[in-house]
Amino acid sequence: MLSPSDIKPSLLKISDTLSVRFQKTGNGPPLLLIHTIRTQLEYFRSLAPLLAGSHTVYAIDLPGHGHSPIDSTASFDEPYFRRAVIGFIGELDLSNVTIVGESIGGALALTVAASLPQRVKRVYAINPYDYETRYGDGIRRGNWLANFIIGSLQIPVLGAVNASLENKMILGKIMGGGYHDPRRLPADLLAEFDEVAHRPGYKRIARKVLAGWRSWSKARDYYRQISAPVTLIYGDSDWSRPNERERTRSLIPAAQMVALKNTGHFSAVENPSELARVILGQIDRDDVRG
Repeated sequence: MLSPSDIKPSLLKISDTLSVRFQKTGNGPPLLLIHTIRTQLEYFRSLAPLLAGSHTVYAIDLPGHGHSPIDSTASFDEPYFRRAVIGFIGELDLSNVTIVGESIGGALALTVAASLPQRVKRVYAINPYDYETRYGDGIRRGNWLANFIIGSLQIPVLGAVNASLENKMILGKIMGGGYHDPRRLPADLLAEFDEVAHRPGYKRIARKVLAGWRSWSKARDYYRQISAPVTLIYGDSDWSRPNERERTRSLIPAAQMVALKNTGHFSAVENPSELARVILGQIDRDDVRG
């Protein structure tokens, strides 16, 4: 039997200008995984196998991320990514979908659920990135280096220069600010993120994603429209603050909130076993009640 790591990802064309790379594993009801800012489907390499025992798991590279094609003319804000995820679900004609998303993927899980009430069965929004008050706000909360480097990317000319100078060491320090224990960021996964960053046009698009920072806070405008059950899962060391988490919970009808101990913003890497336990435990309870 093939393990998820043995299954080669595919490319799905959604429109003439939009295609996304994805990996399909497991059997059972559909479950869609949406990754964080600046990562890709390999981000879920430890979580996906834990969920694939009971679900058909679709892990995607958001547009411009990972190895998905880059459309340099696109906006790369929340509405653009949301349309891509909606297009993916529609192109594969998925129904009764459980969406599990982290960071910007968590915010997208919620806005997609609001947009597709007839197709989305349940949402797990992990550390949803919906609290931006400035350029790169969440990432900049990680440590002083992240605050300095990410903040500089918005400055004309200097931002492009600093983006071009990024290397694996700098990327590791910045991403490490999103972990309860930075040693939990695997070296080979960091190497993959660094390799992808050398794709033509990638760093320009990464800055374009950050430039759309206002759109992630505006995503909250859709939360009251969600009809699917929602579980918000936060690492206790996530970048978001308690009042921001409570604000998100209060906007979503009948949302539940769970905290993961000793876990930061990148919980699918730092604490995949506990994350899977929460997700699968909730699904099992829903099935019993159903």
